Amino acid sequence: MRVAGLDIGSRTVKLVILNGTEVCEKRCLETSARLAEQLREILSGLSFDRLIATGYGRNLARELFGAETLTEIKAHALGVRYLFPEVRTILDIGGQDSKAIALAPDGRVLKFEMNDRCAAGTGRFLEVMARVLGVSLEELSEMALSADQAARISALCTVFAESEVVGLIGRGEAPERIARGIISSIVKRSLGLLRRVSPSPPLVFTGGVARNRAVVRLLEEELGLPVLIPEDPRITGALGAALCGTSSSGSGPGKGTEKGLTG
Repeated sequence: MRVAGLDIGSRTVKLVILNGTEVCEKRCLETSARLAEQLREILSGLSFDRLIATGYGRNLARELFGAETLTEIKAHALGVRYLFPEVRTILDIGGQDSKAIALAPDGRVLKFEMNDRCAAGTGRFLEVMARVLGVSLEELSEMALSADQAARISALCTVFAESEVVGLIGRGEAPERIARGIISSIVKRSLGLLRRVSPSPPLVFTGGVARNRAVVRLLEEELGLPVLIPEDPRITGALGAALCGTSSSGSGPGKGTEKGLTG
């Protein structure tokens, strides 16, 4: 059976297709205002027996294609545990939300905390700050790693933090120190989420922000333990959705033909 897992996030749409337990297709698109068209595009030309959707846009996939749906928390837990069977804690930082999940040894979700009401501490926060400094996300990371100390950024709101950064620039603060302060702000908010779920190692870091070397480095320093990163940390939700379809009974849309989607 070929099962498609679709993770429709605020910044990216991710797709994983499993043939049994083997990943046979992966796709990723940036989310736009024309979300329905993007969903058709990412599924275009594919054949599958079941479609499971997760993420904030999962209900749109259900309306368009008759997809089954799954919560983000369960999808990420399934996907990460498939890649790291011993995982006990998951930190996921995406484009506009972040979440911390504590798992039991058997993979059950024990507790989770989620920040989905504010962009602070997310990928969007990094994008805004990089733009203010006039650098790319990669350059922001390298600048932070080269700094001897971090500039203090105390605002919890992205808008106010942006004003703080502008003020620091105006006072002549070194861009490298500002960059490290930005990364430290992300890490500080992440630690707050993790502490609320009482994290235990091994800890797996997922989401687009997990590709930022400076965030990973400072997070490991603060936690005092190594952080595990999947090969592609963006797709664990889509992978988990597909895995749910391979392990449960029932049938979804046949070969991508539901409601006008052609495979």
